[in-house]
Amino acid sequence: MTNKTRGGFWSLITVSCRNITRNTRRTAMCVVAVAIAVFFTVVMQSMMSGMMKGIENVVQVFDTGHVSIVSAEYEADNEYMPVQYPIAGGKSRAELEAEIKAVPGVREVFPRISAYATLQDSTVKHAILWGIDAEAETAFNYFNMTNRTNGLTAGRFPAAGSNECAIGARMAEKAGLKIGDEIPLKTISAQFSDKMWAPKIVGIYTFDYLKYDDGGILVDYGRLARLLSMGDSVQQLFIYADNSMRSKTIAAQISSLLGKGDVVRDWRDNYFVAVMRQSAVIFYAVELVFLIVASFLIINTVIMIIHERIKEIGMMGSLGMTRREIVEVFFFEALFLSVLGSLAGAVLGGIVTFTGSFFPLDFNAMTGAGLKDFPISGTLFLEFSVSILASSFGFGVLIASVCTLIPSLKSAFVEPVEALRR
Repeated sequence: MTNKTRGGFWSLITVSCRNITRNTRRTAMCVVAVAIAVFFTVVMQSMMSGMMKGIENVVQVFDTGHVSIVSAEYEADNEYMPVQYPIAGGKSRAELEAEIKAVPGVREVFPRISAYATLQDSTVKHAILWGIDAEAETAFNYFNMTNRTNGLTAGRFPAAGSNECAIGARMAEKAGLKIGDEIPLKTISAQFSDKMWAPKIVGIYTFDYLKYDDGGILVDYGRLARLLSMGDSVQQLFIYADNSMRSKTIAAQISSLLGKGDVVRDWRDNYFVAVMRQSAVIFYAVELVFLIVASFLIINTVIMIIHERIKEIGMMGSLGMTRREIVEVFFFEALFLSVLGSLAGAVLGGIVTFTGSFFPLDFNAMTGAGLKDFPISGTLFLEFSVSILASSFGFGVLIASVCTLIPSLKSAFVEPVEALRR
């Protein structure tokens, strides 16, 4: 009896392995069911994670940096993009940048200007004047999220101090503009005076963000600051940290440095980022529903397989196997099959998501290009993540293994004679 107990475990393993190889159709059906469930679990999680990361990247590059600074007056009227409310009461940009760069963890500080412009002699009547240091910013950030480039499709960015501009490809198409044309426009200066300007187009870009592709005019920061009579003051500062997850600490330090009168925001305070993070509960609920459906697919397959083998269970009992040993045989068999199926689903899902991380989905086509003001790239990359693969693999193994216990326990308590009659 002692010898039987010592060798029992491996004997049950042997029986389980033989059962797997004995009926290839049944084995293949179970493995495929588990693999399908795990595969779609991987893809769904990767898609949701990729969407979240895409929004965060766009917000960090175009809307907030890791930390953004504006004056309290600007914040109150930000929908009008006023330029008459500088940071720190008009303190010199150079001084502000030097003080902020001294804060531990700060990597770069970029000044920016955003102002509305009314276009003349154009089918496009309004646009956003976007003043940046194009050379410095494009060396630091990818402006085109899809191709991971500076976004230029033709020409170049405007030179420092020049009466030049670059415009979005969609705006160029709608207005019939091309490189070499001038754009007569009017804007309002910091002194509330009308400013007429006609910068020459030297570049056309595709940032893959409709807000700027559809109505953005990129100009040199220094030239726009002079045009708007801003002097050495600055409307907005974008700060980039060594680690974006430390941005809250950096924002608190900068806020303490500047004192009252200015609004210092962490990128996670952005409206759309906050909404998406709060909406994560909905995404998790959708994912949970999918996991339940996938679980039923696995459970139904395993239950069907066990009930098909009720006579086999009766035979095991008549040969002297205990109920516990019968349950263990089915558990080990399901465990091996679930490992095979989960591994296949995770590998296939990994291949698809890894490929999707380089070849994105056309998000504009999916949404009808209607999300102009929503901070998301026009394309959606799947997020390749080892943690997603591991959790999905574990889900498949757990569900397929555990779901054998109830039907196998129920079948194991059927008397051998009755089981053989079925």
